[in-house]
Amino acid sequence: MKKYALFLGCTVPVRAQHYELSARNVAKELNIELADIPKASCCGFPMKAVDAETALLIAARNIGIASEMNLTVVTLCNSCTAMLSDAQKQLHNDHFHRKFKALGFSYPHDVTVKHFVRVLYEDIGLDTIKKKVKQPLQALNVIAHYGCHYMRPSSLYGFDNPEVPHTLDELVRVTGAQTIDYYDKKMCCGGSVLGIDEKLAVTMANHKLAFAKETGADALISICPFCTVMYEDNQRKAEAQFEKEYNIPVLYYPQLLGLSFGLDKNAVGLRFNRVRPNELLEKIGGGA
Repeated sequence: MKKYALFLGCTVPVRAQHYELSARNVAKELNIELADIPKASCCGFPMKAVDAETALLIAARNIGIASEMNLTVVTLCNSCTAMLSDAQKQLHNDHFHRKFKALGFSYPHDVTVKHFVRVLYEDIGLDTIKKKVKQPLQALNVIAHYGCHYMRPSSLYGFDNPEVPHTLDELVRVTGAQTIDYYDKKMCCGGSVLGIDEKLAVTMANHKLAFAKETGADALISICPFCTVMYEDNQRKAEAQFEKEYNIPVLYYPQLLGLSFGLDKNAVGLRFNRVRPNELLEKIGGGA
């Protein structure tokens, strides 16, 4: 069994319970143990644009706590992945290290931080995952949305190709579902500017929602709670702003993977999806 320290962050427990639930249940199927990090807090990302150093110190505190577990840290959020990875790197900087120690923290051991999807791709592997698929999802055509911080900045990760990403598409195809390739695969969801300019943020989200509608995609696959907030929670705002009707389900990748493993819709948390994937379930024989 592979064991990891699970960093949930702020958004997942509050607005993405279906992400956590499906990830935990998929992990069990793949013989992965996810151990919660005690006293973990926000990763610091929300205040990065206002005070980058304080944001990184918050992230570094979490690294310090996690390092005591002597485990690789796995995250479910792209932004958490970036913040914790950056903090780990900055702790080797003398100035930042002194700031960190001035707060009363001891220097943590180096830890590896990985997004859950990266763990699936690198540590578990496509072949192992494929062997667990009991209900191939060949009837589905979906759009894979990577988000900004899954593989960027590349200097932090060295994973996937930030210009031509492919790992999430490969993981989707392991389930039997097909991914629709598209030009704006790397485009931001708009979540980073939501608190400053909601209209612009919704416009950015609308761009990809409109493409999904045009291509007849059965769902948009997300791996980040911020991105899902834009594509699912704010989908109605996009419809109102652009006088469109989308009704496009947004599934977290572990939800899709769980369905291919034969997990029922409650085990992957479909009751929490704000855009009900009824037609998608009918296509794969899962009922509504």
